[in-house]
Amino acid sequence: MQEALLAAYKHINQFRGQSQISTWLTTIVRNCALMQLRKRPRQIHYPLDEPFGEEQPRFLWEGLVDGRPSPEDQFRNSEFTACLRKCATRLLPTLRRTFQLRVMDGLSIFETARILGVPHGTVKAQLTRARAQIAQRMRRISYTHRASNPEFDKLLQNIWGGGLIEEDEWRRYG
Repeated sequence: MQEALLAAYKHINQFRGQSQISTWLTTIVRNCALMQLRKRPRQIHYPLDEPFGEEQPRFLWEGLVDGRPSPEDQFRNSEFTACLRKCATRLLPTLRRTFQLRVMDGLSIFETARILGVPHGTVKAQLTRARAQIAQRMRRISYTHRASNPEFDKLLQNIWGGGLIEEDEWRRYG
């Protein structure tokens, strides 16, 4: 805008009066804007299905993929987490506190032991008992949910196998 007004001031003597001054100024502003657009570098278009990159070739579409869970997965996980919390409320208070701190809050075994004031071996034992009891309850629930939600058992295995309980322990409880 400033460039356009400066150009109009420099060339005021070229205004012939055949039109209104506002029309003349609008034309100068428009032409200055077009000049700015021409000076700007052009946008480069890349095909989505051609690899790029020299060190690690990859496709452009890989960077565009949304890695977040879908709304359906979010709902399924929230439903499962609610069920997990409900099963955890049925544990004995000592097991529930250990399970809450270690699994739900994500604390380490040593942090959990420090908060509870018990040795870390006790935390491991309480956590194993809590997991076993929750696995049994969740297993019963998964049988009743299978008809309405065939993914429930798969979710159950993913959650237990995904860090809450080891795979060989899952088989032993399941």
